[in-house]
Amino acid sequence: MKQPEPRHTIRFTLTTVLLAGLAWAQTNPTPTSAVAAMTELFGDQVIARGKSFEIKRSQLDAALLSFKATMAARGQVIPPAANLQVERELLQQLIRIQMLVGRATPEDRAQGRANGEKRFAQVKERAGSEENLLRQLKSVGISPDQLRERLIEEAIAEAVIIREVKVQVTDEDVRKFYEENPAQFEQPEMVRVSHILLRTVDAATREPLAEEVRQAKRKQIEELLARARAGEDFAALARQYSEDPGSKDRGGEYTFPRGQMVPEFETAAFSLKPGEISDVVTSPFGYHILKLHERLPARRIPLAEVQDRVREYLTTQAIQKALPDYVRKIRAEETVEVLVEDLKPVELADLPVETNAPAPPRARR
Repeated sequence: MKQPEPRHTIRFTLTTVLLAGLAWAQTNPTPTSAVAAMTELFGDQVIARGKSFEIKRSQLDAALLSFKATMAARGQVIPPAANLQVERELLQQLIRIQMLVGRATPEDRAQGRANGEKRFAQVKERAGSEENLLRQLKSVGISPDQLRERLIEEAIAEAVIIREVKVQVTDEDVRKFYEENPAQFEQPEMVRVSHILLRTVDAATREPLAEEVRQAKRKQIEELLARARAGEDFAALARQYSEDPGSKDRGGEYTFPRGQMVPEFETAAFSLKPGEISDVVTSPFGYHILKLHERLPARRIPLAEVQDRVREYLTTQAIQKALPDYVRKIRAEETVEVLVEDLKPVELADLPVETNAPAPPRARR
């Protein structure tokens, strides 16, 4: 229901691509793993290597499948003529990650494992259930353990970059950015609400549920409304009955400004008084009841509340500026070879270093 908040950390493209494709995979299941089938038929050829690593065909195939899933999620298809160039770029990303992991210290590995496990837990939470996660990952050709290891590996690579590509962001740099970008730190009026959702569409297929099921849910939401207005703990009711995986464990709670929720939900939330419980609200997701906890007036967020995010953003920008030269240096030290002629980059020196460009820090919404 809610738009995701942008992250301001260095993130390599491969796992970002995979995670972006999971929403598409949820409604486009694949009965068998294309990567496993190709590996069984043709073996798992080593396609690139350096002093400290090898990359096999199955790794590139998995990255390509994830990339295509992401393109499908955006309504795009890779033209056949572009397939080879996409494979070349993805292979270069795999090489970069392996080179960095090969330079990791024990401290880098410990930090990377901790960060990777945290990211995996976030993926599981967003999936809503273990069953949903398994179905989504199967559709893009990997297992939960493989995703966990991929997240950990990329987090280790990030730790190496932060340690080796040394940059310094001063307090004055942070203050200057804050003062020169006031619009980034304006927080609009927000509301903090809890809600209970009973879905009238299938969570996986987005198809409407049968009429008799919708009628039963309407009756149930009316009963829950009566219980909430009679004084039962709203958060406890949400944890027990709500079918919104993104909020039920928090007692149904969201804090948001205008423009982030579906219109029916937003209109109801902003029309309530603190402590008031709405009538039944119907949205494309199903039936809701909402309780408003508080209104948060518009304000400019003080520097003290955002200085860590500003420092992280400026550090990321500085690292990304220095990253291409650093990658060229370690590539020469690794004496990297691409063993499949078609996968060799046309002009290696011109290839970009692919990380997610960080969005400027904004007021949290």
